[in-house]
This record gives sequence, structure tokens and C-alpha cells, in this order.
Amino acid sequence: MQVRDRHVAVTGASSGIGAAIAAEMAAHGARVTLVARREERLRELATTLARDHGTESFVAVADLARLETSTDWIEEARAALGPIDVLVNNAGVQVIAATARVDPDEGERSVALNLLAPLRATRVVLPGMLERGDGVIVNVTSMAALAPTPRMTYYNAGKAGLAGASEALRGELRKTGVDVVTVYPGIIAETEMAQDGLAAYASSTMLALQPRGTARSLAGHVRRAVERRRARVVYPRANGLARTFPTFTRWLMDRFTPDLASDGLARAVS
Repeated sequence: MQVRDRHVAVTGASSGIGAAIAAEMAAHGARVTLVARREERLRELATTLARDHGTESFVAVADLARLETSTDWIEEARAALGPIDVLVNNAGVQVIAATARVDPDEGERSVALNLLAPLRATRVVLPGMLERGDGVIVNVTSMAALAPTPRMTYYNAGKAGLAGASEALRGELRKTGVDVVTVYPGIIAETEMAQDGLAAYASSTMLALQPRGTARSLAGHVRRAVERRRARVVYPRANGLARTFPTFTRWLMDRFTPDLASDGLARAVS
């Protein structure tokens, strides 16, 4: 599937990976729906895409963690730009804390955003894709789904759940014309999430040795995976070893994950 002249909807598009994916799709001729809570940032991005690429876009301001209204934007986006050809479930939040000190409401809100909201959005757009016999669902998970990180219990649960659902859905939809791409990003150094997440941990050799990537490079990999209908993107590539050698990865994570830099109180990183 070439993304040119396709309608691509990206959640969490106001910054970081989501903004980069939206820009990548627009640069290759897609119409884009930009979904997030921060309206000002979305409109700035829409203006930039129109100026640089002549992109037709639709801005949808939504708090996807409010599950009862988390899919309301979809019908508006369809009315503005036509059926959604590519859904990129990217919006996410981290809660980093000693598990015994996490606010349960905050933890469960993160699971709603990281897992349940993408499943709801998928459920809404999937029937139309199946009827047309064409479409791609992209689920941006995390390396935490392959290498669950201590003191990120709720984040691990949400992203691992989404990865499991995503991988299974690809198999379910085989031969329907609808594909699913599961994305496993590692540390994307320039994003707010990565910077705040790294700051939550004490400095260590393990953290220093972690492969780093850029949002722009990852976005290129995601766009090519959509066009070539690949099953997954593990980025940076060196992180593919975590999927190949899960037992060794678990041993490393259990023994060498650094302590928190502060007193272990919960912090949310969007």
C-alpha cells in the first residue's frame, strides 16, 4: 500500500514519534488526521505540513484515556478526509515508580491509554477496512513489551498487552487484505517521553549502553513497513536481539536495571 492519497490517522500526534510519523506520511502524499490533547501543537503541525507538503489535514482534539469518548473523533475524521486507510495507534504514557507507591488511578489511566484506547479505535475502523478489503493498523508498542522494565509495571502491562493483541490480530486478518504492523521502539533520544523517562532512573552503564534512535528515522521505518506490509518494526535494529533471546534479555533486565533517581514516587510521562 502506497500512502500517497491515503487517509492516515495518527494518535499522539502532538509531539515525538507521533508528530514524526504524521510528517513522514504527509511528505509522501498522505492526508493526515492528527489526534492528541494539545490543540495548539496539533494546529502548528497541521500548518507546517500544509506549508511544506500541501497536506490536507484534520485536527482532532481528544483525551483518549477517557474511554467512553475515545473514538468520537473517528467519525469526524472520516467526514473530513474519507475512510481511514491507515490507523496509527501511537498515543501513550509512562508511569515510572516503585510499584508499591503507584497511585492505582494513575496506573489504570495509563493502561486505558496504552492498551484499551487502541483496541477501541481498532474495533471502530476495522469493519470498514474489512469491507473494502484494504487497510493497515499500526500499533506503536515499546521495547518494554519485549524487555519489561522494573519500576514500570503498568507501562509494561499496557504495552505488552497491545503487542500481544497486535501480533495476534495480524494472524487473524491474514488473507483479508488488512495488515497489522507492530512497532517496538527503544529509546528515541530527543522525545519528551525518553528524556523524562531516562531522568527518572539513576545513571548507569546499562542505560549508557542502550541503543538510541531518532523519531524521524523510526517514522521512515514505519512508513516503509506500511507500504511493504511488513509484520513489525524493531528499532533501533540492535534491539532485535531482545526478541531473539528473551531469556538472556530477562536476565539482564532483572540484574542491571538501575534504581530510580528519586524517592520512587510515581511520575507520568506523556
